[in-house]
Amino acid sequence: MLIVVAALCFAFLDTATKHATLLAPVLMLLWFRYVFQAVVTFALRFPVQKLHLLSTPNPRFQALRGVLLLTTSACSFFGLQYLPVGEFTAMVMLSPLVATALAAWLLKNPVSQQRWLLMVAGLVGVLLVIRPGGQVFSWALLFPVLLVGTYAWFQVLTSRLSGEENPYTTHFYTGLVGALVMTPIAAFSWSTAALLAHWPWFVLIGFLGTFGHLMLIRAYMRASAPVLTPFLYTQIGFATLAGWLVFDHAPDALAWLGIGVIAASGVGNALLSARELATLRLRGTAPAATL
Repeated sequence: MLIVVAALCFAFLDTATKHATLLAPVLMLLWFRYVFQAVVTFALRFPVQKLHLLSTPNPRFQALRGVLLLTTSACSFFGLQYLPVGEFTAMVMLSPLVATALAAWLLKNPVSQQRWLLMVAGLVGVLLVIRPGGQVFSWALLFPVLLVGTYAWFQVLTSRLSGEENPYTTHFYTGLVGALVMTPIAAFSWSTAALLAHWPWFVLIGFLGTFGHLMLIRAYMRASAPVLTPFLYTQIGFATLAGWLVFDHAPDALAWLGIGVIAASGVGNALLSARELATLRLRGTAPAATL
């Protein structure tokens, strides 16, 4: 339930962002999204954790993780101005497969032949969505391409930190880093009139981003990634439905096929992880925690 709620929040976040960029400067929306996360996380967790909320053995990694997620969000905010929500989400969901390849390269994690085949299938699915002559073929595809790369690096770094950091501390620093980086940048497109006129959209974007990631944290505290990842792909369905209801856009037939291939590849990757984890547990060599 927690992971599906998180997926729903992220789908609604993208939909709200696409609409809000028509009303207010993108840089201001991005700034508020991270200020909201930092302030709300501090308000909720400091009374519980006290100064432990601020304690981290990996400050440089926390800063890098924050910059990676900020870059990911910036690609999303700008890309959604030009691309449909459903197709954009489907392309972004290729990130776990790319993260698997990066983990194989950086962390020397073994990758089976089945995983490489799933990655190839996922890429084929993306090509069906973004094919020349399709509904989304344009220069704006650079945004989801860059996003997939930065978010994959973000996932690898999150995996690296998961055994050493309190997840709420990581969540707080992610918001803080984003807010600090965006504060001077947002000043270049600041519009007090837009903030006063459309503040509910600012709050909604901040809430959906923060609440979605909190639900993600709570989910991963209760189950491992192989168990949860298949449910994350419900975000594609939620995003496509929201794009149809709000913007009256539906993918064409080949794009639907590509979306289905991407989702099937991602779910297959997660199921393969679950099978490998079960095998390790039978051998008594499974890690104590898998996030």
